[in-house]
Amino acid sequence: MIIRTFIFLILLPVLIWCYSAADSVISISPSYDVIIRNGTVYDGTGSHGKVSDLAISADRIAKISPNLFGKGKMEIDATGMAVTPGFINMLSWATESLIIDGHSQSDIRQGVTLEIFGEGISMGPLNNEMKSRFDNQLEWTTLSEYLESLVKKGVSPNVASFVGATTLRIHQVGYTNRPPTNDEMETMKALVRQEMQGGAMGIGSSLIYAPAFYSSTEELIELCKVASKYGGMYISHLRSESNNLIQALDELIRIAKEANIPAEIYHLKAAGKKNHYKMDFAIAKIDSARSAGLQITANIYTYTAGATGLNASMPPWVQEGGYEKWSLRLKDPEIRARVIIDMKNENGDWENLGLLAGYNNVLLNGFKNIKLRSYIGKTLEEVAEMRGSSPEETAMDLVVEDGSRVEAVYFLMSEENVKKKLRVPYVSFDSDAGSFATEGDFLNSNPHPRAYGNFARLLGKYVRDEKVIPLHEAVFRLSGLPAMNLKLKDRGFLKENYFADIVIFDPLIIQDHATYEKPHQYSTGVYHVFVNGEQVLKDGEHTGAMPGRVVRGPGWKGAY
Repeated sequence: MIIRTFIFLILLPVLIWCYSAADSVISISPSYDVIIRNGTVYDGTGSHGKVSDLAISADRIAKISPNLFGKGKMEIDATGMAVTPGFINMLSWATESLIIDGHSQSDIRQGVTLEIFGEGISMGPLNNEMKSRFDNQLEWTTLSEYLESLVKKGVSPNVASFVGATTLRIHQVGYTNRPPTNDEMETMKALVRQEMQGGAMGIGSSLIYAPAFYSSTEELIELCKVASKYGGMYISHLRSESNNLIQALDELIRIAKEANIPAEIYHLKAAGKKNHYKMDFAIAKIDSARSAGLQITANIYTYTAGATGLNASMPPWVQEGGYEKWSLRLKDPEIRARVIIDMKNENGDWENLGLLAGYNNVLLNGFKNIKLRSYIGKTLEEVAEMRGSSPEETAMDLVVEDGSRVEAVYFLMSEENVKKKLRVPYVSFDSDAGSFATEGDFLNSNPHPRAYGNFARLLGKYVRDEKVIPLHEAVFRLSGLPAMNLKLKDRGFLKENYFADIVIFDPLIIQDHATYEKPHQYSTGVYHVFVNGEQVLKDGEHTGAMPGRVVRGPGWKGAY
């Protein structure tokens, strides 16, 4: 008994210390806002997925580790799910749809956490005349102010933009077909400096459309030289994606070389059946430029049809001066006769998408005029037959009657080429569309199904079902690759201290549902989305949160 008491007295301090230590461990157990457990983490680098836990504190990723020690105020069991960085939409036209509805439902439900704007047209810089063309009273003048206004209003995704070369041209030259004067050019360059310092990603162009069509290569080089000084990128809808595709690529490569700037091709394609074979030559030319040391990349959407307006079926000369003058000319019988001749000319010096697709493959999908909306979902050829006129005359009449360019889908590409482009390692992805919802005014037109399905289609159809590329590669090209190309700070990867833009989806069931006939259908299979650490999608439904921020380019020197 005495011996037992003696041993107990000796061990008592040790027991007290052990108890205190355990209590201390419990008290210092790390606490996080969110812990995502047991998911297969694809970090955006192109590495294979690893089962791990991921913790979020405030707007950042705090910890990534198997069997993560600690507690989360919210915990998500992601067993069997892919946990990835948020997806980057390299070409978004959500510039106006986010003003109408900041929830960005069609993209958020696919895992898009960053929208990149600026395909030729950007929402700044604006002059007073440009501002007067908008129906609403604009609160901004510069591109940076526009982005900040979106965030102030409230948006679910992050937003960023290139400054549009077309916008710069309209700002100084207007809609006329002439080169800028020396003074105008200097002002355009000064505007580029201003917007690059404000966080623009670089210069964006869209060269098949008037008035961008009037820009010379030399004009674009001078603008890009300014953007290059701030680490920016040149990104372009090529001057031709069809008959003169290779020559248009030569122009982009020349701009990249002479301006010393990285360059990316918007929605790389070989349009028109007779041009499908050129995709091999285009890829070879890009590969050659990259081997020579130029940073040339591309993005694509995962469909065989593009979407634009009926303006892409008419010669640029008739569109000079903007819509009002274009519409007025289309009422003149003599001018209409000239337009018809050009629309039928297979050897013109402009991108004639109507002729390339064939009018039976031009699907009308958006009208401002309520009286014309019965034509939505019909081809231009069908509407021409209904109205008893030629497709060319019908196109001109519809533009006049609608007070717009009339939205249209053009079936131009081959499925073989889509898969071929998917296998190219420097290709990222874009929707080339707004971000919509299956309600309200959005239902008044039929967008291209890519607005609701582009990213889910990649992960479902091409990754899971057809195994064109593996999942880890797809995730890299949805996140890490565009982030590196854009030189984004602390985004695009799942790394500790990076912003918590995170997607959790089931790779076995993710699926697009939108069709050309019924485009207003959300994709499924994405269950949770976080933007800057705040949950915007929970169990597949939008939470209503709008934590989106302005993402700045490399010229920005302010705080993030």
